[in-house]
Amino acid sequence: MKKILYIEMDNCIGCRSCLAACTQCGGHDERNRNYVYDVNPLVDRQTIPLMCLHCVNPACARSCPAQAIQITEEGAVLSALVEKCIGCQNCTIACPYGIPKFDEEQNLMYKCDLCYDRTKDGIPPMCASVCPTNTLQWIDENELAEKREQHRLGKWLASKQPFEPLEGETHVKISLPGIIQGKQKLF
Repeated sequence: MKKILYIEMDNCIGCRSCLAACTQCGGHDERNRNYVYDVNPLVDRQTIPLMCLHCVNPACARSCPAQAIQITEEGAVLSALVEKCIGCQNCTIACPYGIPKFDEEQNLMYKCDLCYDRTKDGIPPMCASVCPTNTLQWIDENELAEKREQHRLGKWLASKQPFEPLEGETHVKISLPGIIQGKQKLF
């Protein structure tokens, strides 16, 4: 059964274990391809992890004139191929989430590739395999349906509008925190 990365933003404690693990994934050249942001620095300790959402129809790939960004059968959107990338940086501008980064020295775009060397064999991406709080989870579609049902039944107060990614459908699913009369809600 197909697995997806599921992110429960409420669980993030800012430990940055996901960042350390990302650098250890094969082919990442010891470079972070995901990020942890402080939401209100100097105010509180709230953090959120951010990585590529692996869009179904990714703007980064659509904007690449050299077709350097490949999309796997499983839906992982890969970093630009060294032999094809022309360094135009269209992908970094086109992504509504600001995920692709450009390495000036190598003249090459890089981004989260969902640890494709692992996930293609059913092994969780490095970030999810080390997350101590289950902020990042590698789950199958049945587990995702179960989480949606829990939200629908009121385990969490759900908003009237579901979270709609800027780029449309994505292969990474997110549970966003929110506040309604002192209770959490799921977008």
